Amino acid sequence: QVQLAESGGGLVQAGGSLRLSCAASGRTFGWNDMAWYRQAPGKEREFVASITWIGGTTKLADSVKGRFSMSREIAEKMVFLQMNSLKPEDTAIYYCNTAGGYWGQGTQVTVSS
Repeated sequence: QVQLAESGGGLVQAGGSLRLSCAASGRTFGWNDMAWYRQAPGKEREFVASITWIGGTTKLADSVKGRFSMSREIAEKMVFLQMNSLKPEDTAIYYCNTAGGYWGQGTQVTVSS
């Protein structure tokens, strides 16, 4: 089993910043790539960013390139999503994900205009 726990969501004005955190744990944690997804009301869940533990190679969705970045802290088994220049359309529940179908409970991000 792998457990993922997100934190850091909240309410922010457009143009503001938030930093999301995801802590991974569990007996079968396998150092697979980590990812962030988001789901806005009435929309499907969509990919936001991913990172490899070795090398820290990241991928970002086109909609967040230049505004979001993803990083990891290997010793703590944590990944982070730094979100800058937030827009109202970034409003969603943000989920942490890793291979094997493991998801966190999600953290709400609301961006007001």
